Amino acid sequence: MADVLLAAMPFGPLFAPSLGLSLLKAGLARAGVAARARYFTLDFAERIGEPLYSRVADGGKLPVTALAGEWIFSAGLAPGDALGGNFMSAPPESAELAFRTSAYSFKALAEALVPLMDDGGSLVGMDFDATVAWPIYDWMGVAKAALESVSRYLARDLGERNVRVNLISAGPVETPAAQGIPGFEMLAGLWKKQAPLGWNTSDPAPVADAVLFLLSDLARAITGEILHVDGGFHAMGAPLRP
Repeated sequence: MADVLLAAMPFGPLFAPSLGLSLLKAGLARAGVAARARYFTLDFAERIGEPLYSRVADGGKLPVTALAGEWIFSAGLAPGDALGGNFMSAPPESAELAFRTSAYSFKALAEALVPLMDDGGSLVGMDFDATVAWPIYDWMGVAKAALESVSRYLARDLGERNVRVNLISAGPVETPAAQGIPGFEMLAGLWKKQAPLGWNTSDPAPVADAVLFLLSDLARAITGEILHVDGGFHAMGAPLRP
């Protein structure tokens, strides 16, 4: 497998490590895969597409020839008034920002980077199950539903270039990004009752391992897929434990 570049947006005003890095860097190192971290901090409402790539490549001082064929995408941001039970009162500007940073940016990143994938490649995005409505997640949940659709359309359009596009729908993991979700602990507590395999919110390794699989040639015939890595939570119709 080629080296991997983690292209992610730091979360919050303090630019804490991104969800993608928190989940994946340790797993990549454990598997012997070199991972470079490159952050972008663009305002997606104003700058998108090629400027995004320029920030990732030039800002990280990486020549184009050094960039890899496998890309892990993790960018999520919604203003506070679009989360935490504010679904009905959120202004359109906040909903739009959530969409731009969590959905449209995946397409923009693909548009900028796919031309570098002469021999094909793999794009993997981080998701949170958008088939249902979650407490507190609000417009971020709507944005994740859009991300799932974007991933399918990317899979459609990039298949002829032998570029695969998939998402990981992960259970809740304690990351700096999670700290920005009001009531995260309550949401994570649901997994203790409903995941048949159990779920450790402090262990990102299962998610990282699944990403490694989707990046590898073992997944060479998989695209447009959403792989659930959540201890089986999504398949249960009701809590299993009190």
